[in-house]
Amino acid sequence: MSRQIGTLRVMRIIARMNVGGPALQAVALMRGLPADLFEQRLYTGFVGPDEADYVDLRAPGLPVYRVPRLGRRIGITDDARALAALTAEMRRFRPHIVHTHTAKAGTLGRVAAILAHVPGRVHTFHGHLLQGYFAPPATRLVARAESMLASHTDRLIAVGAQVRDDLLAAGIGHPAQYAVVAPGTRLGPLPDRLKARRSLGLPKDVPVVAYVGRLTRIKRPDRLITVARKVVQAVPDAQFIVCGDGDLADEVAGTASDLGQSLRLLGWRADVETVYAAADLILLTSDNEGMPVSLIEAGLAGLPTIATSVGSVAEVVEHGCTGLLTPCDPDHLARDVVRLIRDDALRHRLGASAAARCRERFGPERLVSDVQQVYEEVAAQHGWWPERSRIRDAWSAADSRPTPAGRVTR
Repeated sequence: MSRQIGTLRVMRIIARMNVGGPALQAVALMRGLPADLFEQRLYTGFVGPDEADYVDLRAPGLPVYRVPRLGRRIGITDDARALAALTAEMRRFRPHIVHTHTAKAGTLGRVAAILAHVPGRVHTFHGHLLQGYFAPPATRLVARAESMLASHTDRLIAVGAQVRDDLLAAGIGHPAQYAVVAPGTRLGPLPDRLKARRSLGLPKDVPVVAYVGRLTRIKRPDRLITVARKVVQAVPDAQFIVCGDGDLADEVAGTASDLGQSLRLLGWRADVETVYAAADLILLTSDNEGMPVSLIEAGLAGLPTIATSVGSVAEVVEHGCTGLLTPCDPDHLARDVVRLIRDDALRHRLGASAAARCRERFGPERLVSDVQQVYEEVAAQHGWWPERSRIRDAWSAADSRPTPAGRVTR
């Protein structure tokens, strides 16, 4: 019989803390979960040479345990060493819950948790690899591996309902295992629009379309360039700014050279608020997505989005209300970009609706609360904590969160 405990030890594992939604959520949870209830450690590998480190760029000072060979690159020898390192760390730290983020960390972290006999296992799908990454035979192998790992996992978290439904359709997990927990974030104060444009070298009175994200195949930067060409042909003074980097950055720079100053590559920036402040709308051209945090940030900045309707994008962008969704076709995307550039009233209305929707649905406090509820359910399942309803009742009866009666610290 399990013994009741006080503080839960949570070992959070993510392959690498490159700029993006998974890193942002990991940081929000590390900072937001109450320290009197959770002792957390964050384990991660190193970013690639074409990536920016989220910790260095936006979360300096966050304690991080670095695991060599846990990064993006896949290789039998390196992965075996990373697995051994994670297993050894689990035996030292003795976590009650291992919570993995991203595909490689989800595989190595959960296998290590099995080897180290960690009782509680949680995995977050920030998206999935079932569309747009591999040929069909390889995709089927990925689905089989994820299905096997799901059978050894207490709870599966999906960032959106569509992501969950895609995983279930592929035979990964069962409905009762899943919790849908959307990303949560906040945006810093926006600088003055004219000041932002000056700092980026943009004219003050031209339409500006922003792209914020990685420059990698699944994001389809080639489609972005095609859209930019079509838009500039219709609206010659339109400007495109690209905030991000990736393995296709050099290719993008070469392919887009004919656009001249109409398309500017900014690389990763710590002051992403400057990019949003300078823009009139946001463009997303991906073949596959989980729930893009860049679109949430854009909404918080009061910008409408034009995006391909993939993954859980439609759970952020409400078509005709906060932005416009299209098929994965550059003609459709370009047409809608031109439409919003020319229709000031529609653009401002969609942007105002986006700000209201994102403030209501995608705050970091809601993310932390939702994940805490998952941990409470795992704790109740293992007999470590009283039923979560009793815990929450006790908390709601007071202004602060006292330690619930009856817990015995191990």
